[in-house]
Amino acid sequence: MLKFTNTSLRRGKKELFNDVNLSINPKIKVGITGANGTGKTSLIKLILGELHADTGDFFVSKKLIIAHVAQEIANSNEKAIDYVINGDQEYRDIETAIAQAEADNDAHKLANLYDEMQHIDGYTAIARASKLLNGLGFTVNQEHNAVNSFSGGWRMRLNLAQALMCRSDILLLDEPTNHLDLEAIIWLEDWLKKYTGIVLLISHDRDFLNSVCNQIINIENSELTQYSGNYDSFEKIRAEKLSQQQSQYVSQQRQVKHMQKYIDRFRYQATKAKQAQSRIKALDRMELVSAAQLDSPFNFNFIIDGFIPQQLVKIDHATAGYGDTIILDNIELLIQKGDKIGLLGFNGAGKSTLIKLIAQELQALSGEISYAKELKVGYFAQHQIEQLHLDHSPIEHLKMLNPEISEQQARNFLGGFAFNNDMAKEAITYFSGGEKARLVLALIVYQRPNLLLLDEPTNHLDIKMRHAIGVALQSFEGAMILVSHDRYLLSTVTDKLILVADSKVTPFEGDLKDYYHWANETRKSRLKESSVDSHSQQSTQNNSKKQQRQETALIRQNQKPLRQKLRTLEKQLQKLQTKDNKYDSLLLDESIYSDANKTKLKQTTIEQAQVKKEMAEIEEQWFEVSEQLET
Repeated sequence: MLKFTNTSLRRGKKELFNDVNLSINPKIKVGITGANGTGKTSLIKLILGELHADTGDFFVSKKLIIAHVAQEIANSNEKAIDYVINGDQEYRDIETAIAQAEADNDAHKLANLYDEMQHIDGYTAIARASKLLNGLGFTVNQEHNAVNSFSGGWRMRLNLAQALMCRSDILLLDEPTNHLDLEAIIWLEDWLKKYTGIVLLISHDRDFLNSVCNQIINIENSELTQYSGNYDSFEKIRAEKLSQQQSQYVSQQRQVKHMQKYIDRFRYQATKAKQAQSRIKALDRMELVSAAQLDSPFNFNFIIDGFIPQQLVKIDHATAGYGDTIILDNIELLIQKGDKIGLLGFNGAGKSTLIKLIAQELQALSGEISYAKELKVGYFAQHQIEQLHLDHSPIEHLKMLNPEISEQQARNFLGGFAFNNDMAKEAITYFSGGEKARLVLALIVYQRPNLLLLDEPTNHLDIKMRHAIGVALQSFEGAMILVSHDRYLLSTVTDKLILVADSKVTPFEGDLKDYYHWANETRKSRLKESSVDSHSQQSTQNNSKKQQRQETALIRQNQKPLRQKLRTLEKQLQKLQTKDNKYDSLLLDESIYSDANKTKLKQTTIEQAQVKKEMAEIEEQWFEVSEQLET
């Protein structure tokens, strides 16, 4: 259980939450929600002990094992699978102890350590790590690649796999889906559903929260509020609560206005002064209800200037790639006014390559591409965020597009993206990733494109901003191509799906559930093929190591009944030794040697002799089994 008692936390001058009282019980899967900057990540750090409460208490039993995903990009020359296995610290500790015991030739200690390894299911560690890697999109061959050979995003997946490998009681996940594709997200959902401990999950993916969580903790106005159910249930309850709050606010304001009117009219009249003073005191004691914040801080639309041609882009038998490497071959695609296309496919299949080709950031290797004369492209990609000028403010970025825009006009426009007051004039150096992404979107909207190319536009954006984008895209009259792992956005704004796979671009018949079924079956097929190839290669290159592992496994398997036999013999010896000690005590008593106890003495002597004989036989067996075990 996690327990917060009158807990308050500040970061610098900012109060994140105050006087929090709540408990999180075992097996609960909690989604932590709230706008960017409200303290979600700080709450995780508080639980990890990286931050400490300013007032009040936070309790978590020291016996519980907490796992979390390292935020630093992994830096290691270890094999990927070994890096993931490191997450199971108990396994690594026993493995190290076994190696030491083998070096010391300590058979007795080895027997105990092998039992411990069996108890924690340690002999399946490699298989478990391999399964995690496969679920997160790694191939069998990639398991043996060095960690440093992977890109930053894939190394973050390795960090996630390492956290899942830990045999934890509490799992803390801060935006785990940011570096995952759609297939890996759905796999992670299934894994988390089966996890038996407490999950605390920060995510802006509402479908992910709906699927995994059975409780929501929302951070708003420095308060943590606990709701039962998934994200949709939370939204419904919160909406009802805000509606009631607004109703109470309106009613109370009416009452306050009436009382104030009476006070202003009669406070200086002798006959009414007493009643007026009474109302003044009542107003002072009244706990005022604040107005409900029902509106989203975002308010914008994708507006198009001028004529929109029916045919925007036509790709005819085009080939795309980099240098001599062909990524997409024989592409045929027609993009027309009103098309809302979602691109599906594994990471690395070529979705971003196709978008770059349409955006003319990449030239076709062959084939033809024709563009409408009136075409105006709005392109969102991660490198667009990196190309922002860190020493410029949001207003200055707008002035780069339109030097004639006034400051007030710029403020009015940027306000729709929640760049208000001083924020509109601040250099963006210290803006968060989400705030920079919002600015890029604002700049795209300002240019009024008629073709939107959106490559993972929702990374780092909170749920409210994702919802605002979805609403704006639904009413967009131009054409759009979207790459996103946000299933809610894909399902609500696209009406056509295209699959990018095996160097081809083809229409996908079906919905997102059909796609996941296709992706799952394809991945299984590729895994089987990869496993066969890997096995063949390993057999050729590492036959001696494989034989050594097999021999070691066989030895351990053969030792198992011998170790069991040793334990049985040791228990029998212990019981016989207790009996022998009992007979020794009887024979030390002088009274047993009296004439009256001759029969008892004889019986005791016979029984003790039998016990000693059995002890000798069992000891002989123990030595024989020990020799077999050492051999």
